[in-house]
Amino acid sequence: MRTRSVLVYDGDCAFCTSSVSFAERRLAPRCETMPWQFADLDSLGVTQQRAEYELLWVLPSGTVRGGAQAVAKLLMSAGGGWRVLGALLTLPPLRWAAHGVYRLVADNRERMPGGTPACALPRR
Repeated sequence: MRTRSVLVYDGDCAFCTSSVSFAERRLAPRCETMPWQFADLDSLGVTQQRAEYELLWVLPSGTVRGGAQAVAKLLMSAGGGWRVLGALLTLPPLRWAAHGVYRLVADNRERMPGGTPACALPRR
């Protein structure tokens, strides 16, 4: 059984990789981080389609949070003021706003600083 949460991200996306690296350096979240390309997705209880679509936070219990709620969990795990910010992102209406901002960024990640055409989400 897993004892730490796992943050699953797109390792082929330069924007995603640099964002996770920044979070590891500056926030020191209490979790493991791994690109979905190297993760055992079945054991984490997620599909490749979902891992391609959004950042995932997998709790030791197997519960999965995605997108803005994964970011909220990441912030809460960092503690201090970040914990408060993360908790606020779980409450309506901030939760709804966070979801919209997350989708806007994720859907345009190839245009974000450090992004490349390889960062684009797969076409549906």
